[in-house]
Amino acid sequence: VGALIDGQTMKDHTAERMQKLMAIKFSDLPLEYAVKQVRGDGKRVFASFEDPNCGYCKKLARDIARLDNVTIYTFLLPILSPDSLEKSNQIWCASDKGKAWNDWMRENKAPTNKGNCDVTAIQKTMELGRRLNITGTPTIFFSNGERVPGAVPATVIEQKITQIATQAAASK
Repeated sequence: VGALIDGQTMKDHTAERMQKLMAIKFSDLPLEYAVKQVRGDGKRVFASFEDPNCGYCKKLARDIARLDNVTIYTFLLPILSPDSLEKSNQIWCASDKGKAWNDWMRENKAPTNKGNCDVTAIQKTMELGRRLNITGTPTIFFSNGERVPGAVPATVIEQKITQIATQAAASK
């Protein structure tokens, strides 16, 4: 019981194995169900599953606001309260989903629409979240399939997406 750690290198083999088991094939994500935001050239990509009432998600939204040359796919995963579903529906039904998301998450400006458009994407995201065993928000997936549960600083995200982009360019 517990983690398997190499006594000489202090490498945590359990964590490494769990990371591999929890990884996904990024191309399998139904990106059409996400709020898409492109900044700069948008070459670096990651996805996050977030609840509009999640304090950690709000911190993440403020932190990643300064990332450039990135495409962010935000899947609305309203798991915290009935109000989360209502806000998700309103954000999804906004004419500019990215602006509505950012207004709410960064500035606490609630969407003003009724949220009465086709919100099938949110229901499909809830099903996807269950299949991927996402039990908390935010949960981030990088383009290499790596999963990171919880909020991480923008500097960590920046390092990771830069590393992945560099590796991809080197393999071509």
